[in-house]
Amino acid sequence: MSRNGQSSLPHRRIPVMDALPRPLFARSESLPERTTTPPHRHPWAQLSYAISGVLRVHTDDGRFLAPPQRAILIPPGLLHEVISSPRTEMRSLYIDYRTLSWAASHCQVLAVSPLLRELIRAFGQLPAKYDEQGAEGRMAAVLLDQLRAAPEIGYSLPWPSDSRLRQLCEAFYDAPDLPFGLAHWSERLGVSEKTLSRQFRRDTGLSFRAWRQRLRLLSALPLLEQGQPVTDVALACGYDSTSAFIAAFRLLFGFTPGALARQAP
Repeated sequence: MSRNGQSSLPHRRIPVMDALPRPLFARSESLPERTTTPPHRHPWAQLSYAISGVLRVHTDDGRFLAPPQRAILIPPGLLHEVISSPRTEMRSLYIDYRTLSWAASHCQVLAVSPLLRELIRAFGQLPAKYDEQGAEGRMAAVLLDQLRAAPEIGYSLPWPSDSRLRQLCEAFYDAPDLPFGLAHWSERLGVSEKTLSRQFRRDTGLSFRAWRQRLRLLSALPLLEQGQPVTDVALACGYDSTSAFIAAFRLLFGFTPGALARQAP
């Protein structure tokens, strides 16, 4: 997994539990600074959701980003890291795998409806050993139903398995505004540009150009959520033209960068 400057970040504590007290368990955290977790796995699924702030989840196969109104569902047993932006209000749901037979075996970024958001907020205020047979148990059941109905969206970036391609991807992930193309990397890695292009598509399912554009647009999400001006974000993410950045952003996400920036605290 790419470190992306994470080695110097404060580590969040990972709860030590042999089993969940209930099939659905909530954890709330206020994170004023950017934080990360060490790579870890657990026998239950995890829904990582931020009321404010942006969450990133790193796995060997991809990078997943969730601004507000989005959440990341991590399947049981998957090695992962969770990285938060500054001023993140995080809500985690730990879910018994037996209640998630419908879930995919890979990470998913899900759209969070207003109803699901309020259910997550309310459930987070319940005691760990809530009454499963009463109103609290019914709330948990409705929450899980809403989670199952949440659509998956493409706020993810596939990650290659080839070590040379990982080197390339990590460099761009750390600095999205890098101007270098495949010709530069083919010379640096000692492989032909044609071979590098073919291997990149094989490992990620995307052309290098499409992958880099998606990376740049996903990298804009934390900056916009922090309230940075759209023009500054465009430049930081490698766009010389603000209008080109806005058009590409709208095409991928379905809304403008200005709309996300206006939601910032």
